[in-house]
Amino acid sequence: MSGTDVRDRLPWGALLALSASGFLAIFTETIPAGLLPELSAGLGVSESAAGQLVTLYALGSVVAAIPLVSATRSMSRKRVLVMAVVTLGIFNFITAITPWYPVILVARLVAGAAAALVWGVLAGYARGLVAPALQGRALAVTGVGQPVALAGGVPLGAFAASVMDWRWVFVVISAAALGLALWIGVEVPDVAGLRSGQRTPLTRVIRLQGIGIILGVTAAWILAHNMPYTYAAPLLAGSPLRLDIGLALFGLASMAGIALVGTVIDHALRTTTLLSLVAMIGSGCAWAVSDPGLVLPVAAVMVWGLAFGGAPVLLQTALADRAGEHTDAAQSVFVTVFNLGVAGGGVAGGVLLARTGTLGIAVAAGIVTLAALVAVMLCRGAFPSGPRHKAGVSEESVAASA
Repeated sequence: MSGTDVRDRLPWGALLALSASGFLAIFTETIPAGLLPELSAGLGVSESAAGQLVTLYALGSVVAAIPLVSATRSMSRKRVLVMAVVTLGIFNFITAITPWYPVILVARLVAGAAAALVWGVLAGYARGLVAPALQGRALAVTGVGQPVALAGGVPLGAFAASVMDWRWVFVVISAAALGLALWIGVEVPDVAGLRSGQRTPLTRVIRLQGIGIILGVTAAWILAHNMPYTYAAPLLAGSPLRLDIGLALFGLASMAGIALVGTVIDHALRTTTLLSLVAMIGSGCAWAVSDPGLVLPVAAVMVWGLAFGGAPVLLQTALADRAGEHTDAAQSVFVTVFNLGVAGGGVAGGVLLARTGTLGIAVAAGIVTLAALVAVMLCRGAFPSGPRHKAGVSEESVAASA
């Protein structure tokens, strides 16, 4: 069978291994939130201090994404991914065995940097395994790990803490990471990095047509999502929908959203992006309405999950189409912007909750999402209509951006 034949079908085993890598990166980030009482008691710190394990992980991702991805652009994609996954395994194990809180914080910072490297290479790696016509679907399969980890990380951590010591939870994650590294080594074909002559300065990549707009839409969309998501508990406090059930429904709807996006993204990326943003605005309007019944909050959560589930895939596909062979460089900025949106949503949502209550969060999320919608509507160069074309940018385009 020729290489062309192989690229003309989805390599499910390889893509699922990439998806598992994304799951590991997000799951490692969120798991402490489900272990806060146990971490607090075991380390002799407050629960708020234990929560900084999540903060340091996110900080590591923000700080390291651009320099690490830039430094490894010429290395084989398999080598980079295996190195990042093994690093996650090592520093999860350090978290499990050390009794010192400051050392654990450093371990979490390094683990977050490794996670940034995972996310920095996944999109380009997945696209490099298939023909251009299948790249959107390949990225959708790779992206399944993220909503599964977001939906299941906290409750799974709480369940694990009920059956084993929290340190054993991190031992299990470490062992799973090493097993995943072996899976990648056996199952996933290699994709070459960029040759030295192909490496374009990051500032010029960002100035390519549409890249800045896509990053701006990313910042707005992630900010708008994380304002209500971070404060889902107070948003649902006045409704009969329990928080754990609401988050589970959100996770299920997110996975359905990814599946739906995966079927249409290669033919209707722009339309799907616009409809997803409109649905997010509708969900925000539902949050703003006070209703003692169960139907409205359930509908709001389900529409929210369905609309947002495919957002990372839509954004990364649009970004990769504009960046072409410079996808990994653009993706490193995407990871940074994404994590800043997560952090910004938490900060902005907290300020709004304290000053205006949950209504302010819902209204602000709707306004920010509307801004993203307008940007997509006006900027066809970033989100073109019709079937996606072969990804890539010409050297002339790169030169023109200088």
